Amino acid sequence: MKALIIGCGIGGPVTAMALREVGIDAEIFEAYGQGAEDVGSFLNIASNGLAALRVLGAHRKVLATAIPTPRMVMWSGSGKRLGEVANGLRLDDGTVSHTVLRSDLYRTIRDEAAQRGIPISYGKRLISYDDRGTDVVARFEDGTEATGDLLIACDGVHSRTRQLLDPQAPAPRYSGLYSFGGIVKDAGVTGEPGVYNMVFGKRAFFGYSVAESGETWWFANLPRRLGDVPADWKPVLVKAFENDANFSAELIANGDVELALPVHDLPPVPVWHRGRVLLTGDAAHATSPSSGQGASLAIEDAIVLARCLRDSGDHRQAFERFEAERRPRVERVVAYSRTISNSKAAGPVARVFRDLMLPIFLKKSASQESLAWMYRYQASL
Repeated sequence: MKALIIGCGIGGPVTAMALREVGIDAEIFEAYGQGAEDVGSFLNIASNGLAALRVLGAHRKVLATAIPTPRMVMWSGSGKRLGEVANGLRLDDGTVSHTVLRSDLYRTIRDEAAQRGIPISYGKRLISYDDRGTDVVARFEDGTEATGDLLIACDGVHSRTRQLLDPQAPAPRYSGLYSFGGIVKDAGVTGEPGVYNMVFGKRAFFGYSVAESGETWWFANLPRRLGDVPADWKPVLVKAFENDANFSAELIANGDVELALPVHDLPPVPVWHRGRVLLTGDAAHATSPSSGQGASLAIEDAIVLARCLRDSGDHRQAFERFEAERRPRVERVVAYSRTISNSKAAGPVARVFRDLMLPIFLKKSASQESLAWMYRYQASL
């Protein structure tokens, strides 16, 4: 059996490696003409995602490029400490959630897949496919084709495959937030390494963590009308944070804004598979970054899909098992993440209510067991 994998982000290479573990050949087709070595800022890879990578023996190289970030402390824009929660749960070997440059995570995973003999082709933008019952043919913008037994979509929140599979599929929904990020060396910021400080500011949300190297990794979420893009984001961000009781405005003013993207997620997608074609990762269930689970869910998908294909009688049964196992979990994560995003975009009245209620909520959530449903999931082959 051979699988055509559409997309070489994080999910594509991991899916290819997982399929190879159960005896299924895989080939990856990436729309862009080159890799994503310099794309994106940084992201959280939660302990559950690292546990899934460990199944493939691919976690150590990822950990080598990342910084441990096991805790989150919440603050109000006025400087009041609101509470603390765990950022993931420790694995049995002590591994905690980590923060990693997206480019480093991509490069590590892509290179690992290539070293395992998985072919990767660039400049292969999918325009259509033909499910012929006995196989599936993918057609690309450059005029080439590829034939396989399965077509697995790992092509992200704006998935072309999802549009082809179900033209009535819901479109990505804008969260109301633009996301920004950067890393500042020698910023002079003090803080406990491994702690994410999350600030619910008066106009926007700000998060940062100080690495042991002294670098400050920061991100911001700014409520903004979609498409309202200034010529220069820096003064807009500085103004958004200038009245908060922290150093966010100064840090942004003195550094580079490396990322400015509108944040989208997906409402429940009714059709995940049809015939020999399946959606996975963000193509099926994109979540906002607020949960820190996007990459981890895609990695879990890869492991579960490989197991379902190995243990089922045919691909139809495997896809049904995959959806039955994954849909309840991922839709719960998407909903949880959207709730957090909504709190970041709160108006003046909602902001007062949020700052009053959040400490109570955080006390209830301080127990690691309160988030065990998200972090203790075990994806296994």
